[in-house]
Amino acid sequence: MQSILEIKGLKAGYSCGYCGRSWSKVSYGMWSHTMTVQDYQDLIDRGWRRSGKYVYKPIMNKTCCPQYTIRCHALRFQPSKTHKKILKKMNKFLSKGEMPAGQCDGEPMDLHCGDGAPRDGPKAHSFEVERPVFTETSVQEAAPKAAKSETPLQEPAPSPSVRGPTATPKPGVGADPNRPQCRKAKELRKERRLQKEQLKKQEGGAPSGPTPTTALSPQAKTLEEFVVESLPDNAIHNLEVRLVRSNPPSSQFKASFDASYQVYKLYQMAIHKDPPDKPSESQFRRFLCDSPLEAETAPDGPDCGYGSFHQQYWLDGHIVAVGVIDILPNCVSSVYLYYHPDFARLSLGSYSALREIAFTRQLQKQSTKLCFYYLGFYIHSCPKMRYKGQYQPSDLLCPETYTWVPLEHCLPKLENSPYARLNQDPNAGEVNVLKNLGQVLVLHRRSVMPYAIYARKRKGSGDEQEVQQYAGLVGQSCAERMLLYRA
Repeated sequence: MQSILEIKGLKAGYSCGYCGRSWSKVSYGMWSHTMTVQDYQDLIDRGWRRSGKYVYKPIMNKTCCPQYTIRCHALRFQPSKTHKKILKKMNKFLSKGEMPAGQCDGEPMDLHCGDGAPRDGPKAHSFEVERPVFTETSVQEAAPKAAKSETPLQEPAPSPSVRGPTATPKPGVGADPNRPQCRKAKELRKERRLQKEQLKKQEGGAPSGPTPTTALSPQAKTLEEFVVESLPDNAIHNLEVRLVRSNPPSSQFKASFDASYQVYKLYQMAIHKDPPDKPSESQFRRFLCDSPLEAETAPDGPDCGYGSFHQQYWLDGHIVAVGVIDILPNCVSSVYLYYHPDFARLSLGSYSALREIAFTRQLQKQSTKLCFYYLGFYIHSCPKMRYKGQYQPSDLLCPETYTWVPLEHCLPKLENSPYARLNQDPNAGEVNVLKNLGQVLVLHRRSVMPYAIYARKRKGSGDEQEVQQYAGLVGQSCAERMLLYRA
């Protein structure tokens, strides 16, 4: 199986939803008939992103609001104080049924995932891209591996804690003078922090003999402990997270399609102020259900396999939120999140991101290299879109060298200019730069061949500049693996 792409080309002069300016956004796009998960992994590591089957890359030095690919180191992530509040708020709602008071917190969210996608579809007919024939001079297609049966991988559901009956307190004479006095949580946190600093100093000095265990403070709660915090037996609500494959659609996906679409429609109208006729079922399918990624499995991959999925949040038997994600060889990539507006005060955008980070860590136990969580694009020039930098530690992709740079090293440059070369090494060049245009693979009349042979057969075709631009943006390795459709 190989990726098959069709150039849509440069799209310039359309309105930007981040800064509000008209005719200021610039991107390059392709239509993907089919794509392997490894090719898409390599593309998003060069600044690409998909919307349905449309794959696009902002032209960073020309567009009004440069969009930098951002990834979080899931294994090293520690929830911040704000994150802990969000998780506790959800657990309080589940256990006691208490919805947070006040107005919705107005947490930021991405624009509609179809932003910038062309209205017209591909030019190639299905029979032209099915079963391509490889010429003797082209790289032979590897034999496909036997697919495993689909086993949806679910996150552990919160399990009720076992608690004994509450005893009626007996009248007494006040606090027991033989027990230590109660202390404020702030004092305890300060003491634990000091103990950790002392422990680090001891480790740095390589002290002889074992460190007394009595000096160690209790470990801070992990993300997973907050996510699956035990609920009482009489919890008001039950939340279940289900992972369903969207392409090819699983039986669970088909059975829940209408309920999921209705939540999407409500979300678009309430949160993005779409008119009722805009979030149509066809639009929903095109942007959030259709995917070029084929279902793939690998001996060292996760049990659920790779590809495109919907992670559904079921509250008391009803869908209240859906996270659209791609599971790739090195990461879980967040595509979009929509939720029922009635539950906006639960900060479901941030809550789902924390759940997806925990899910990435779960998958990493099955596939060691799958250790990153990609949040899409970070837009520093738009203050409301800087929230993705709160998931630390994280990196931004340098738009010139395609290397990863810690976010904290990027911020001073982005404060000075919306567009910046993030790699601090002035001598560093582009990773996987295009070196040989002739080796780019093309698909012409169902035959696969290097571009050098195609150009000799099609003298005067005049598409060398177009193919050069395509290959330069996807990189040499992808250009030699993926098939570029030529009419």
